[in-house]
Amino acid sequence: MNGGLVAVPDKFRALSHLSILGRVDDKNLTKPGGGRFKVRPVGQRTDGTALLRETGRIFDDSVADRETSNISQQELRALGTFITIEGAEAIYPLKLDSLEQRTSARLPKPKWLLMSVQPATNTTPERAVVWVADAYRQSFLKLFEDYVTKMTPTGKPKNEALVANIASIRTTILRDLWQSDGEPPHHGKQWWELWLAEQNNEHSVLQTLSDLGFDTAQRVTVFQNRTIVWVNATWVELQILPFTAIPLAEIRRPSFVDSIEDLTTDEQAEWVNDLLNRIIPADEISPAVCHLDTGVARTHVLLADSLPPGSLQTVVGSTGFDTDGHGTMMAGIALFGNLDHVLLENDQITLRHQLESVRILPSKKRAEIPHDPLDYGTVTSQAVSTIEIAAAHRRVYCMPVTADPDKPGEPTLWSATVDALSVGTNVVRDGDHLRLMGVPEPGAARLIVISAGNTELPDDARNLHPLDISDSTGIADPAQAWNALTVGAFTDLDQAPIDPQFAGWRAIAPAGELSPHSRTSVPFSRPWPIKPDICLEGGNVLTDGSQIDRSHPSVSVRTTKMGNDYAITSANATSAATAAASRLAALAMAEYPEYWPETIRGLLVHAADWTTPMRDQIKAPGLNLTSRSALLRRYGWGVPTEDSVLHSSRQAVTMVVQDKFTPFDGSDYRMRHFRLHALPWPKRMLQAIGAGDVSMKITLSYFVEPNPSRRGWNRRYSYASHAFRFELKAPQEADDDFIIRVNRKASDEESGMPRPRGRNDRWLVGPKQRNTGSLHQDIWDGNGAELAPCDKVAVYPVGGWWKNNGRRDRVSLPLRYALFISLSTREQGIDLYTPIANELRIPTPVATPST
Repeated sequence: MNGGLVAVPDKFRALSHLSILGRVDDKNLTKPGGGRFKVRPVGQRTDGTALLRETGRIFDDSVADRETSNISQQELRALGTFITIEGAEAIYPLKLDSLEQRTSARLPKPKWLLMSVQPATNTTPERAVVWVADAYRQSFLKLFEDYVTKMTPTGKPKNEALVANIASIRTTILRDLWQSDGEPPHHGKQWWELWLAEQNNEHSVLQTLSDLGFDTAQRVTVFQNRTIVWVNATWVELQILPFTAIPLAEIRRPSFVDSIEDLTTDEQAEWVNDLLNRIIPADEISPAVCHLDTGVARTHVLLADSLPPGSLQTVVGSTGFDTDGHGTMMAGIALFGNLDHVLLENDQITLRHQLESVRILPSKKRAEIPHDPLDYGTVTSQAVSTIEIAAAHRRVYCMPVTADPDKPGEPTLWSATVDALSVGTNVVRDGDHLRLMGVPEPGAARLIVISAGNTELPDDARNLHPLDISDSTGIADPAQAWNALTVGAFTDLDQAPIDPQFAGWRAIAPAGELSPHSRTSVPFSRPWPIKPDICLEGGNVLTDGSQIDRSHPSVSVRTTKMGNDYAITSANATSAATAAASRLAALAMAEYPEYWPETIRGLLVHAADWTTPMRDQIKAPGLNLTSRSALLRRYGWGVPTEDSVLHSSRQAVTMVVQDKFTPFDGSDYRMRHFRLHALPWPKRMLQAIGAGDVSMKITLSYFVEPNPSRRGWNRRYSYASHAFRFELKAPQEADDDFIIRVNRKASDEESGMPRPRGRNDRWLVGPKQRNTGSLHQDIWDGNGAELAPCDKVAVYPVGGWWKNNGRRDRVSLPLRYALFISLSTREQGIDLYTPIANELRIPTPVATPST
């Protein structure tokens, strides 16, 4: 849709959506010990009447115990009774599915709940602890009455499978709830891990335990239908818990579970299997995230259906299978995001993208020969060619692999290769230079997402100032590439572990701040691009004031692990952030199949917003543009979310232009063209807002062809083939005057003349700071009445090495760009979408000679 403005409806952008032709692979998971359920022979069964009598006595005793207890009624007001059911022999299992039942009401209530199970061993039968609600005691007893008095049509006792294998029922004691190996420690105070049935209100649980006299860790972890708390007490002091309102299901040795990663291997596998049963993989023509890393262990059950064997390639060694683990961790994040989120859900997961991998790093475990540091550009080019030969479909390249630069910010052979590959030109190395293989091919353009690189934090935290370290550590090579989407790391993970061994520890960075792991482009000289472009979650760092922990799971992101096919682990730093950004890019490709790679890059940056700590600094009153530019080089344009990338709302509308035109004509490039976009401006709506709060964001994204020679990279307009700029029509400016002003700006910039102060000083960054690199963004804040007449945006060219070098093979070459314009307001009841949708216009191309 060249030259067209695309409006956005209430929830989804008004573009043709990619239809996902879901292919579902049914997988049958078998549990150990399968086979036909075995029921004890008639002659060996316990008398059902005796079980009925014993269960009734337990219920009666429970009421009596409550009435005579020294603990207050409020503390002891349990709504049910715990009982322990013991099987007869190991070969006869308990019918566990009958030991959990709820009402069929719209909001079901539990009648009885299976709290915990001790599996059978060679010498002991299965044992289960069940909680029976007071209101449903008679219903529970009726299970045994029916066994004694009623028969099925086949002549079997009713509820036979449940009752026949039970040997005894007795009052539950604390030992019945012990789930760890061995005996519980009986001497002195210990930390204990309590698993409570159902999800409970965190504050009420901790308050109840406090009322009962227990010391608790002031943290609660929730996993689906279990709440986990920790208490410090003796075993004797815990004996009262089965008779209180605390719905205790299990008691364990403390593992201080901050995440699923802290569970046992078998428990992790259960969660992974649950997720696996809820996944519908994307079909084979869906977009892909292609990892350029250490390879991927595609045998992991969460990755196997999304990474076909033919998509596992290598340009080093003999196999693309991961042996070092990094690529497998990144693949999990690129496919699912933070695994904590999907593991704790119950909903079906329909994937919209798949995975690919080309191993580009030698294995440390196999002692493979490392690459020549000067040759990483060639290796990257080979990897791209390898996967594109193997499969032809849309993809985003995820490269969380960097090296320390010689001079931060300046191009290298590696970063220039990334720029060449992005714009659709193949390259070969020629000594210390690059040789471009032909004219850029727009149809071969590529989106390459690269990590900003990680800081080196000291071991001694007493003089640790993480922002100073980040600001003095330049973006790593090749993340300074102009065309790459460079990803830094921020963090929202600021909770210290609950393990008492970490008492007194804290997270270094507050929530919403830059991750201590992340590099910045603050050391860059001003002409080089602002990097990172965006930030995503990269985890935090813990400290006790003297030492630091760089990768504790409580402040890291959950993902897949190479160790076994069900393993879960943690990842952090800018690698994890880059994998998350690649996932967002693939989702955007699936949502908007007609978007170009440069459009997807622009969309992710345009959708980003600063966190509160970032915004408080960047928009601080009185901040000068130089200081603000330094903050942009720390935070980029903020943090995009999945919703902000894929959706607009009625009060925050994004319009997208994909356009191409020939900016220069003539052998001397003297005939310059530019594009004038007439915006579908909701003038009446903006005027109605008046002095209200209105914000407009403009983003311009395009790819440049890099200068193949290292000579002259420091000279103005010598690295990039060309440049584009955008300009907004001023409130009282006529269209003809606007065209004259744009033409003059283009000529003045190429001649090196200083820019005069703009007519509109409401821009956050201003043209002097924003016009670096090949992605430009700025934000206009003001009132609707002032913005209403500003209904045109010009995109004009500035010459680069194509013009300076007189490259006649680049004259009259059509060039592409993506332009994004967003309007948003905090005014309630304002619908910006509808008038924009009703007033869509096509931009008018304008060609004028240079002056």
